[in-house]
Amino acid sequence: MAPSTDSECVTIVSNDGFEFIIPRSAACVSETFRLMLSSTNFPEGRTGRCVLEDYSGVVVEKICEYFCYNEKHKDQVNVPDMDIPPELCLELLMAADFLNT
Repeated sequence: MAPSTDSECVTIVSNDGFEFIIPRSAACVSETFRLMLSSTNFPEGRTGRCVLEDYSGVVVEKICEYFCYNEKHKDQVNVPDMDIPPELCLELLMAADFLNT
């Protein structure tokens, strides 16, 4: 099997089994993902599949949404705020710290 470092997309999996397929460039907004995906020494680098065992599908969906939102607006100024439900704020803050985003 060829390394998936050439793949344009990666799969991010939540602890409850939901899978989100996003562009590799969007996932690499996270320094943690960028390091894992850039090396074939990590299973994520070989498979293009990152499992976030500490986060539910709702949280991982919002993380992936942020990655894509960030990539879409990276060269813009006065970007509108992304809608974040208040009940997810603490978990998303912890995830941002873990993912170094």
